[in-house]
Amino acid sequence: MLELKNIHKSLTMAGHTRPLAQAVDLRIEAGQVVAVLGASGSGKSTLLKIIAGLELPDMGQVLFNGVDLAGIAPHQRRFALMFQDFALFPHLNAQDNVAFGLVEQGVPRNQARARARDMLAIFSLAAQATQKVWTLSGGEQQRTALARALITQPRMLLLDEPFSALDADLRTRLRSEFSQRIAAAGIPTLLVTHDKEEARAMAVRGYQLQAGQLSSLW
Repeated sequence: MLELKNIHKSLTMAGHTRPLAQAVDLRIEAGQVVAVLGASGSGKSTLLKIIAGLELPDMGQVLFNGVDLAGIAPHQRRFALMFQDFALFPHLNAQDNVAFGLVEQGVPRNQARARARDMLAIFSLAAQATQKVWTLSGGEQQRTALARALITQPRMLLLDEPFSALDADLRTRLRSEFSQRIAAAGIPTLLVTHDKEEARAMAVRGYQLQAGQLSSLW
């Protein structure tokens, strides 16, 4: 379970200070998808980075299963962050993209590749395992990115506008698939998006982030 308690964060540019988060409280249980909506520049991505440990809050606590994560490095948090551009390695095939995180954890390459092939099969991508990722369709790339995120068994999944680069039909299909995979894995998930339809399709609770204030939508 993730908890944000009294998170404050401001951005100062050209002598002007703008609040991105003011006394933000949030709780996400295992297997839940919670959405935060907001316009570009509202601070949604900054909130993800604070949770991931890539940015520090000005004030407040990030806790996971009751443990304060202050001072814990991003790689030690075991959270997976997925970006809207998928962030796949273009010089690697699908199998090696998915295996990458396991190899970084010290799993022997042959074992990591075998586990990656099994994970790709779950996402109906077994036939694409040895293809370079730039040859895959947008939907195949997105499923590869999710497979890569889940194979390391992260404790938390952070989704930053994950479907914005895809066409409408594919977005609809992948929303349902992602929700099912996340629930099956039992991972608390935070989705940030500007798309209210997407948020309602995936999230059990939705919030609006505006002028640093987080307010409940449903």
